[in-house]
Amino acid sequence: MKPARLAVDIGGTFTDLALEAGGRRTTTKVLTTQGAPERGVMDGFRGIIAAAGVAPGDIELIIHGTTLATNAIIERKGARTALITTEGFRDVIAMGNESRYDQYDLNIVLPEPLVPRYLRLPVGERLDNTGAILRPLDEAAVHALIPLLKHEQVESIAIGLLHAFVNPVHERRIQAILHDALPNVPVSLSSEVSPEMREWERFSTTVANAYVQPMMARYLRRLEADLHEAGASAPLFLMMSGGGLTTIETACRFPIRLVESGPAGGAIFSAHIARECGLHSVLSFDMGGTTAKICLIDDFKPQTARSFEVARVGRFRKGSGLPLRIPVIEMVEIGAGGGSLAHVDTMGRIAVGPESAGADPGPACYGRGGIHPAVTDANLSLGRYDPGRFAGGTMRLDVAAARDALAADVGTRLALTAELAALGVVEMVDENMANAARVHAIESGKTYAGRTLIAFGGGGPVHACRVAEKIGIDRVLVPLGAGVGSAIGFLRAPVGYEVVRSLYQRFSSFDVAAVNDLLDEMGRQAEAAVAQGSFGAPVVQTRIAYMRYVGQGHEIPVPLPNGVLGAADVAPIRARYDTEYARFFDRPVPGSDVEIMSYAVVVTTVTDDVKPGPRPDDVATSEAAAMSTRPVRDTTTGAVTPWAMHDRATLRPWARISGPAIVAEDETSTLIGPGWRATVNGLGYIEMVRTG
Repeated sequence: MKPARLAVDIGGTFTDLALEAGGRRTTTKVLTTQGAPERGVMDGFRGIIAAAGVAPGDIELIIHGTTLATNAIIERKGARTALITTEGFRDVIAMGNESRYDQYDLNIVLPEPLVPRYLRLPVGERLDNTGAILRPLDEAAVHALIPLLKHEQVESIAIGLLHAFVNPVHERRIQAILHDALPNVPVSLSSEVSPEMREWERFSTTVANAYVQPMMARYLRRLEADLHEAGASAPLFLMMSGGGLTTIETACRFPIRLVESGPAGGAIFSAHIARECGLHSVLSFDMGGTTAKICLIDDFKPQTARSFEVARVGRFRKGSGLPLRIPVIEMVEIGAGGGSLAHVDTMGRIAVGPESAGADPGPACYGRGGIHPAVTDANLSLGRYDPGRFAGGTMRLDVAAARDALAADVGTRLALTAELAALGVVEMVDENMANAARVHAIESGKTYAGRTLIAFGGGGPVHACRVAEKIGIDRVLVPLGAGVGSAIGFLRAPVGYEVVRSLYQRFSSFDVAAVNDLLDEMGRQAEAAVAQGSFGAPVVQTRIAYMRYVGQGHEIPVPLPNGVLGAADVAPIRARYDTEYARFFDRPVPGSDVEIMSYAVVVTTVTDDVKPGPRPDDVATSEAAAMSTRPVRDTTTGAVTPWAMHDRATLRPWARISGPAIVAEDETSTLIGPGWRATVNGLGYIEMVRTG
């Protein structure tokens, strides 16, 4: 029998759990307990093992993802942090690259650095761009900082020196001095956290790591202790933003790699579903309680990126947040979840989010003190939810409270009934998500033609058909366990680690030996990190070079062959770069040399091969009988008509449902809109196709 494995995903509103044991999956949702999220995890843990009929000791692996690090940065609730940097560069994290995300805003607001200027502490030292020492470290200046660090009660320290990504000798010496004087204060080195050129991004990432490190380490150790006390002795692994799993020790050292761990699990979930169904081109659509995440997946692999922004001060404005240079699964994330609050803006328009009701007090219909309408209130008022079955029946929703909140905050100001206000809220949030999807496709140089939308999360299957209509997708897939998709994705993720290093090269003077030495060293480091949690499983290594034409400002990732590189490999690698460049920008630049800025080596365990399931076209289908009907207001026409109600647990493979209809289950509901036809495929997934 396969070992029991548990996955836990903490979101802004709900904490999702998925347990697989003996070939059976059990899932549950509990409200996230703000302030002490481990309490919610333990409540869900006790409930799910009881429902699954397993003992705590039967669980052999626990996988966890959380947005706590992200929230700490956004809410400015991290540790009191100091930055030690090269003399003359203390203001790098404030100046950035001097770009403006809005060229015409005379009162533009830029993100405040996580470290105030009086705690950005310069020391004398200097390396050149090759790592050679131009000015030795002034150790006396480092020792002189210690009384100040103690007086200011600094809880965490970031060290970011110029060109330390080439030679970390001075950063490590400062760390040694501080460890002797302040042994209980954690220290983050830029040469370990983000060893790449571009000092603003490197310093910002290192500061953010230091800012959240004490809080995340305490939380993870508390959770580990609580699980052990409850009888679960299984190792605890963390989901990273790049889609791999890592040990709790690595997560405590580099918690900044966890900022997008929950959304990454959702992308892994979609990629797995795509492989099961043989879908080579899909759009992952994950709508939870606080945000909606959209990710393009081609050939069963999510898009990845090297950079990410957090805590944007301009709503969804690229360049308005704190930059992080970490491996991430590339996606667009907007404040459009079930808890996103609706209001009327100063121009008299319905606006939704990014503010969220969260879990406490939650939407008005939760009956926990919330008085402002959220997307969940709007869906409930339109008849889209069964008020007695929400969250598996653990919460009964208050329809009257939802309508009162909509009338007070939206309807009264626009002279609309509560139901029409709800229609406007839902249509606005659908358009927000569709618009974000359009922009994401354009920025990625891709289209939605021929793609399948995979919908999951508590709200994804509710809004999927309408979002698909808006962006021109004709096929939607809702897998089993959709309401806790990210948690299930954790169970499908490999143990992995990525190492990045900078080594400037040009193809006109390519040093093959130096590149081979660097890649070998990086491979050994990544393999050592993975070995801590792979338990002897086979691993695969992927190598990537980040290249650009000389004179350009940004790089394109290009895969490199494994093994020792030789002179004969240089021309094919250059040709591969030209091909990738043409994919983004239509044509290469003839006669221009190419420079390689950095390299990445990714080592992951080999995941089980997934074979596509049977296609619904291979068998006859029959119309499923509805268990009841309920009046639902259609968002496209505004008309109220009876919609057929189905229970997903009773639907058998190859059952067919013609819209409009609702398929209810414990963690979500799937809306099959007018003009859509659904079939339950051989895997139990709902496949919806637009017919009108």
